[in-house]
Amino acid sequence: MSAAEEADGGVGGRVERWVPPGVGIWTGTLDSVSVERVRDVGAELEALGFGAVWIPESSGRDVFVQLYTLLSATRRLVGATGIANIWARDAVAMSAAATSLTELFPRRVVLGLGVSHAPLVAGVRGHAYARPLGAMESYLRAMHSAPYQGPLVDPAPARLLGALGPRMQRLAGEAADGIHPYLVTGEAVAAAREALGPRPLICPALLVCLQSDRAQARAAVALYMGLDNYVRNFRRMGFTDDDFVDGGSDRLVDAIVAWGSVDQVAGRVRELREAGADHVCLNVVSERRQVPMDEWRRLAAAVTEQGRATDDC
Repeated sequence: MSAAEEADGGVGGRVERWVPPGVGIWTGTLDSVSVERVRDVGAELEALGFGAVWIPESSGRDVFVQLYTLLSATRRLVGATGIANIWARDAVAMSAAATSLTELFPRRVVLGLGVSHAPLVAGVRGHAYARPLGAMESYLRAMHSAPYQGPLVDPAPARLLGALGPRMQRLAGEAADGIHPYLVTGEAVAAAREALGPRPLICPALLVCLQSDRAQARAAVALYMGLDNYVRNFRRMGFTDDDFVDGGSDRLVDAIVAWGSVDQVAGRVRELREAGADHVCLNVVSERRQVPMDEWRRLAAAVTEQGRATDDC
């Protein structure tokens, strides 16, 4: 049973389908700045009209501590893990952290869960990266039965899986509240919506590069060419070996990255929403590899107005 079904008393359930508001920001850059700066960034993103901030988990601050820092500095902003690594803590600890944070900030927490990648799990954390689908299935069962002695929260935080392949997406539809995919096309989102049906949430992260040529966009894509999970998914989306050389073909870069002007990025957000995405979060890369505050400010008016307009429909 999914978290949403638990909150409403079982299958058949939800009177209200809660969706993360507006358009979000996905960023790992906040690990590089002070806690005070994190709080200031969160407050400004909320003031700019962004609805959520998604935080990945690698080897920086604990992702739940980072979310607490953001949420405590804001009033409406949703904090999401994108993703919390299932090998970083056991299912009881993960469930307790998400529930505790949701008690403090009701309806402002999304728990994105993922299996991460072999180099990060085996190389950095020293765990065996084996049978990721089976590991996630067992983990969700353990979360469902995890003991918790504090007050239960209603509704429970939405649980989304960083699901790319059809089997992980199917698991997300059956045992969680939806998916949080990355580096996917509008066609892939449409296919996921058709497969999952209308109820599960689809909240993709979109790689964004506000540059007038492909060079930086290609450099951003090239970082993912060494991760098997993404390359396999590129193949599922119709790309071939010819698209994986020299950092990625023009065809691959154009399909995966929203690059160019603010209006072009807004158009890609619109494409994903029309394909069936409930919420889109933007992973904006910059030449400085720092907190891309200037780029977020440039994007805010175009994408947040669009997000509000879609949410109001």
